[in-house]
Amino acid sequence: MPENSIPKEAAFQIINDELMLDGKPRLNLASFVTTWMEPECDKLIMDSINKNYVDMDEYPVTTELQNRCVNMIAHLFNAPLGESEAAVGVGTVGSSEAIMLAGLAFKRKWQNKRKAEGKPHDKPNIVTGANVQVCWEKFARYFEVELKEVKLTEDYYVMDPAKAVEMVDENTICVAAILGSTLNGEFEDVKLLNDLLLEKNKITGWDTPIHVDAASGGFIAPFLWPELEWDFRLPLVKSINVSGHKYGLVYAGVGWVIWRSKEDLPEELIFHINYLGSDQPTFTLNFSKGSSQIIAQYYQLIRLGYEGYRNVMDNCHDNAMVLKEGLEKTGRFKIVSKDIGVPLVAFSLKDKNRGHDEFEIAETLRRFGWIVPAYTMPADAKHITVLRVVIREDFSRTLAERLVLDITKVMHELDALPAKSSSKMSINGEENGKISGSLAGKNGTVVKKTAMETQREITAYWKNFVMAKKSDKNKIC
Repeated sequence: MPENSIPKEAAFQIINDELMLDGKPRLNLASFVTTWMEPECDKLIMDSINKNYVDMDEYPVTTELQNRCVNMIAHLFNAPLGESEAAVGVGTVGSSEAIMLAGLAFKRKWQNKRKAEGKPHDKPNIVTGANVQVCWEKFARYFEVELKEVKLTEDYYVMDPAKAVEMVDENTICVAAILGSTLNGEFEDVKLLNDLLLEKNKITGWDTPIHVDAASGGFIAPFLWPELEWDFRLPLVKSINVSGHKYGLVYAGVGWVIWRSKEDLPEELIFHINYLGSDQPTFTLNFSKGSSQIIAQYYQLIRLGYEGYRNVMDNCHDNAMVLKEGLEKTGRFKIVSKDIGVPLVAFSLKDKNRGHDEFEIAETLRRFGWIVPAYTMPADAKHITVLRVVIREDFSRTLAERLVLDITKVMHELDALPAKSSSKMSINGEENGKISGSLAGKNGTVVKKTAMETQREITAYWKNFVMAKKSDKNKIC
């Protein structure tokens, strides 16, 4: 901390100058998080930024707006509610907190039942796919629950319901299905999972439930594919989380968790406090948090309505299809995302024999301002590398077409460059009777190159490449 104060203008300018080096949020195609809202909502956010949401007695209207959001989202997910019955749910700081709360509810219900039956209750587990978001791993580690993951396979990058049900045992507190995998946007088959699990429960006498992690897809499926059964229409789905700050169209960070009924949220997880002015129930992990995102969510729900959300999601899906078709036309990429799912395009190189990979493409795209992530799939598909572009509300068709052009430029640039040194040496080694990093000796024996020999070879190659470029008479200045 500085010893002395500085003028407010100087402090502002120092920070503003440094923030200029950040990436542009609208060109951050790695993130699902909303990066644009209407000016009217921005004003509401700033007007309420000094309200602590937990002070329910002091800010009763804000509390009422949260309850209205919970009810609207519960009805969107087809919760079995009576006409005047209030939904059971709460606003959270993103889906991570929502998942922690839902997981704790499942764990406590399972423990209570096992205790009542006089059975061991010290080894709970959750069954899910290896494609889960890291917050599930956090929950398992923080709250001492074994995470049993269904491994992925090439060309099938979501949890296989049949394999998941096979892994269920008497200690399974729930099976977690994902509506919108972060890896490729695909929706898992919750309906099939529900049907298979109903059969197993009937045979075993267990009552293993389902939680749906709809962080990305919860605000998409009801508007684009309302006939798709994944929500509370399925009897084993007991809780659902969704991120308001993703396709709920609110700035970070707000999430929601909705329970099917009061019986699915153990009473002992709800705390009552009275030192803020009145008796207030609370069942969040944190205490203080801002009111702005709750108010912003309510604004979006009443401003857009069903029609508006459907139009936004339709537009996002259409722009994803434009990007997908543009990438397919290049002939260079294999699309690994699905048309029914989160509006994103995940793709990988068809031909990797040219010595370049997806990580180089992502790095080179940064020069054009695009932030496109490259990553490897989880086990057992770690050999697959993928690039992913998330289509949000503020990603227009023009930007989609521009991105295709820039990716095409990047591919041409990489084609003109030599392959990575390791790949190039491997190719040269095969052509010259060598093995990468080695020399072919007498009688076919292999003599390993020294570090100096390897360095000289790379230096010589690059020297020849640079000299050839300099002597190119057709170069453009």
